[in-house]
Amino acid sequence: MLSMLALLQGAAAAGADKGYGLIGAGLAAGLAVVGAGIGIGLIGGRATEGIARQPDATARIQTAMIIAAALVEGVALFVAVIAFLIQGKINF
Repeated sequence: MLSMLALLQGAAAAGADKGYGLIGAGLAAGLAVVGAGIGIGLIGGRATEGIARQPDATARIQTAMIIAAALVEGVALFVAVIAFLIQGKINF
């Protein structure tokens, strides 16, 4: 009876570690998407304010906005790919 209990405890401990890995990968992907959304929202808002204040600089502001949004999106995509790689490394 004790050997069966020890076997079940060992299986539960091994499964918990893998579960934590999956939770961590999911949180990483989710936080990356939320962070990218907030970042792009702030970039768009500030660019709109800048264009409203200086309509003559519209082209420069839009170019800088697009570059900044692309960098933010690139970082979010990188984090999402890393999270999926972590998730793929966990085998049950």
